[in-house]
This record gives sequence, C-alpha cells and structure tokens, in this order.
Amino acid sequence: MADQPAVQSDEGSHCAFFYGTLMVPEVFYSVCYGSKDVHPAIAGLHTFQPAILHGYCRRRVQYADYPGITEDKDHQVFGTFTTGLTKANMDKLDYFEGSQYERRQVKVKLLSKVGNAKGEGNVEGEEKTAEVYVYMEKSDLEEKEWDLEEFRQEKLTRWTRAGFVFEDCDPDHPASVAIEP
Repeated sequence: MADQPAVQSDEGSHCAFFYGTLMVPEVFYSVCYGSKDVHPAIAGLHTFQPAILHGYCRRRVQYADYPGITEDKDHQVFGTFTTGLTKANMDKLDYFEGSQYERRQVKVKLLSKVGNAKGEGNVEGEEKTAEVYVYMEKSDLEEKEWDLEEFRQEKLTRWTRAGFVFEDCDPDHPASVAIEP
C-alpha cells in the first residue's frame, strides 16, 4: 500500500480580531456553539487577548446594536484577538456577519497593557495575523464611536438569548471573504 499524504486539518488554526459584540465571550459562544454557556473543555479551546488594529476606524451602524470598521489610516481600533477558531466557527461567523461585511486578513498588535478608552497608556507587544470583518457600506455608519460598556449594560442579555444571534441572518448572504494576494 502506497504512503498517503497526511491530511492537514485546520481545526483550531484560525485567529480573528473582534471589535464589537463578539468581543464578549458569551456572544462568541452563542454564535459559534448555540449557547452562551459552554462546557469548560470548549471554552478552553479559545483564548481572548486585548489587541489593537491600526489603520481602521470603528463606528456604530445606524439603527443597530453593533459596529462596523472601515479603513482609515489615522485611526486604530481596540478589540480582542481570539484563537482556536475552526472552519466550522468561521462559517458560522460568516453567516452571522452577513453580506454587510467582508472577511479580510490583517495584522494586529497584542496589548501587554490596556490603557484608557482613548488608547492612552496602551503597551503594544507582538504582532499577529488575524481575520477581521470589515463593514462594506460606509454610508450606513454613524459618526459616533460604538461603546462596548453601553452594549454590555443595555443589550448583552438580548444578544445571548437562545436563537437571537441568527434571528435576522440570511443564509443566502454570508460575509464575503477577501482573496489573499
């Protein structure tokens, strides 16, 4: 019997930068696993680290609880670098984000120290490659910055309710994936 090449698995090999609702692990678990409460073995597959994405700006999406980012060389976005994502997780995230977003590969800087809301006092460390969802319709964004603490206080309970995260998703229009050069 001839030697067969080893099959390469991508299980757990994807990393993402989340800058909105998915920064909250319970929302991430609701999207990827169907419940905000996951078994510790599942939770242990993922890490969540504070990070900065340079060259983008985060804004509130009009009439929505979530933000979008667009390229902007004069800004940076605070978020979470998340590891351990599988292809199945990425497929669910593409479906969740929908056609308003394009998934792209970017470079983020992990934060060894998190400063204030304006980023003063941040201490940047290692650079990592991550996938991020970029908002496609800049005209749909407000001039106002999206606020994580406001989301936690006013919206989180609704976003982690069983079935809610996919309520308005269209299975025929997931996020597009940018082709790498």
